[in-house]
Amino acid sequence: MTTMHGMCDPRFDALRDEFAARLDSGEELGASICVMLDGEPVVDLWGGHVDPDRTEPWRRDTIVNVFSITKTMTALCALVLADRNLLDLDRPVAHYWPEFAANGKDDVLVRHLLSHTSGVSAWERPVELQDIYNTDEAAARLAGQPPWWEPGTASGYHALNFGHLIGELVRRIDGRSLGDFFDDEIARPVGADFHIGTGPEHHGRIAPIVPPPPLEFDLGSLDQDSVLVKTLTCPLLDMNEVNSASWRQAQIGAANGHGNARSIARIQSLVSCGGEVDGVRLLSPSTVERIFDEQIDGVDLGIATPLRFGIGYGLPHPVTVPTVRGGKVAWWAGFGGSMLVNDADNRMTFAYAMNAMAPGLIGSDRSEAYLRATNEALAGTDKEAIG
Repeated sequence: MTTMHGMCDPRFDALRDEFAARLDSGEELGASICVMLDGEPVVDLWGGHVDPDRTEPWRRDTIVNVFSITKTMTALCALVLADRNLLDLDRPVAHYWPEFAANGKDDVLVRHLLSHTSGVSAWERPVELQDIYNTDEAAARLAGQPPWWEPGTASGYHALNFGHLIGELVRRIDGRSLGDFFDDEIARPVGADFHIGTGPEHHGRIAPIVPPPPLEFDLGSLDQDSVLVKTLTCPLLDMNEVNSASWRQAQIGAANGHGNARSIARIQSLVSCGGEVDGVRLLSPSTVERIFDEQIDGVDLGIATPLRFGIGYGLPHPVTVPTVRGGKVAWWAGFGGSMLVNDADNRMTFAYAMNAMAPGLIGSDRSEAYLRATNEALAGTDKEAIG
């Protein structure tokens, strides 16, 4: 039997049992799950192993690359600047970053970047993964490109460049890099162990990523100039690279944040709890409301999946993410299965992070099962009685 640690309010026993069963079966290698309610943890569980040979246990302070959940942390950086009246979400990007106006992008708005509707979903060829580690140069390349579709008319998932775009705005406005701004203004103030650009002092407690099975479709058979192919291959995410020191230390605000479910949930409770965690207010309620302002609803050009986007987050979609309940809910998932859900109606945040990746681009059977158990527990719970 795989060892599991942590705490779980009895009302969420079904979630604990689901997690234990998947650890015991071997389907789950190592992972952590956290549920925050009214800003307080009611579930904080971790278990399994950090290595495929199952010789090293997953510990309380183990962290892991959570891929696109990083985008929600990057979005919070933009929202903090907006809350301070330093960034206007409805203003052209070029107001803050004049070079971005090149090649017909003068009317791209800040909220287009945050909702994946800017028309700039990746880099023009040729580009290799290591090319994007230098964020200043990589951002400059994006500024010079033309949009691949009319901005604001459709989403095209900004898979690897979301953080370069938002990060350059942060740098132009504040002077600090995205990772430094995030650490100084968000992670440290709320006491969360999450990093965009993870220094070598943390590498010894990182659970290496175990890649998923290959994608079921052959990108080589598709139109190589399509938004989908260019989004997913410019550059191609090399799964042999994501455990390297160079990847971990780069500030890739779309995809290389390292943390665990506890740190994800603590930070993201800012969204489910109106902008404040433990007396630390980083966002006003009105800024939090902007997150739920729908920007686009349709089949995403970058990953060929129906999606709804608000400001910086996905919004509920009954087909693509049926386990994400409707209402005032903002969510996102990382490649391989990590998941975050902010349910502002119930002041609940759910987070899941793991090292053994599942197939698919959005969520996994595991994340869906854990979220389903969480929703069922919440539906049958008087949250005032949990504590």
